[in-house]
Amino acid sequence: MFFSTPDSVSVHQAVSDTLGAAVSHGGNTEPGANLFTELLNHVFDSHELEIPFIGHIELPRYSSFSVAGIEIDLSITKHVAFLWFTAFLLLIIAITAARRNSSQKVPKGIGNLVEMVVLFIRDEVALPNMGPGGLKYMPYLLTTFFFILIMNLAGLVPYGSTATSNVSVTGGLALIAFIMIQFSAIRAQGFVQYLKHLTGGVHWALWPVMVPIEILGLFTKPFALMIRLFANMVGGHIVIVSLFGLIFIFRSYLIAPVPILFALGINMLELFVAFLQAYIFTLLTSLFMGFGIQAAHGEGEGQEH
Repeated sequence: MFFSTPDSVSVHQAVSDTLGAAVSHGGNTEPGANLFTELLNHVFDSHELEIPFIGHIELPRYSSFSVAGIEIDLSITKHVAFLWFTAFLLLIIAITAARRNSSQKVPKGIGNLVEMVVLFIRDEVALPNMGPGGLKYMPYLLTTFFFILIMNLAGLVPYGSTATSNVSVTGGLALIAFIMIQFSAIRAQGFVQYLKHLTGGVHWALWPVMVPIEILGLFTKPFALMIRLFANMVGGHIVIVSLFGLIFIFRSYLIAPVPILFALGINMLELFVAFLQAYIFTLLTSLFMGFGIQAAHGEGEGQEH
């Protein structure tokens, strides 16, 4: 589901057409126009899916409708298709790893790889930030990490698309993170104690000032998660497009080796960023959840003393 005013896909297409036109001269489109379009297709959404050896497949489109002034389009787009693909691939990987690890005394292959990630998330993310109480949230943290990682990597392969370059996708992930952050805090503290923390522990006369600030703080954390992931996944592709654009700006292939080498380096960096952003999103989510969980423990220790 994507929110648009009036159509996010058409905005992306307009940007692509503008950049493509930037390398046109005298009404003749140079090869750079197609190059820009292909590079930007990895981050921009569209209503068609490109399949190797088959060509472009038009995805179903439905009429949009408005709710409270927000236009909602439930049409299936390329990013939606890659979300489904990511979920299906993650399900296959998880089932395969679980079956192999249950049938082998010593995990091998994909089972060993998945177990390494599970132990890393448990020992380096959940336990340090959330304490022993964070182990019950391991399924959510692992799903978040693998889901974001696969979506990030999908945009680095030919015919792929980076669904996390769509702010609607990162917004959905941030919304789930927001729900889990509040749920874990309420579960650990209790609803009454959770509401007390919104006062910031100040005198009741300052509540009209403190409560809105605390409530605003609840939303800034997931908002930062949304923008950070979105900006980092878009930024690398934009840099690569800009580097290739130097060839057509100078209108000389003599400088081509320099932008190509830099673009290759950025592409390798993008591979690292794919893992890094999945880790950072998971780490910060566990950290924010840990604030609420540890606050309950601190309150309990204070009462004991």
